[in-house]
Amino acid sequence: MNRNLQRAATRPDDGEEGATLDELYRRHAPWLGAMVRKQFGGRLGAEADDVVQETYARLAPHAAGRIRSPQALLMRIASNLAKDLLRRRAVRGRHVEQSAPAPDCAVGGDALSDLLIKEMILSMPEQYRDVFVLSRFHGMTYEEIATRCGLTIKSVEWRLSRAIAHCVKPVQD
Repeated sequence: MNRNLQRAATRPDDGEEGATLDELYRRHAPWLGAMVRKQFGGRLGAEADDVVQETYARLAPHAAGRIRSPQALLMRIASNLAKDLLRRRAVRGRHVEQSAPAPDCAVGGDALSDLLIKEMILSMPEQYRDVFVLSRFHGMTYEEIATRCGLTIKSVEWRLSRAIAHCVKPVQD
């Protein structure tokens, strides 16, 4: 952390009475970004800047000039946002692990199994099929699929769950 950020982190918040959100942002955003990166290390990566932006978005509805300790409030909000982000990542990771195919049901057992799997996949609606194939056969993460298909991660999760439901529904004669 450079000298200016260290000084900003330790100096008392004087002269903040009547400050606008823009002034708070200009004064504290570099410091807040450095503190978030320091506290959470590489776990946030490039999303540390997003956490800083979201912190100020959460602060916007409040009267910025009435905040007595802006650095403390900003750090508390940013810390909570970062923890929520890391928690959501962990839950998504567990969901991906749980929905991964078991090793004993690998594709390629025999010609009949391959044909049945191919028919099942081709009978899916296209929007579900694309997500399913990218996830199950190309091993892509939800984030990678979302980026490639121009979807949100939530949409990828929803479409994959619908594709899996399609796979397990009983065959109709």
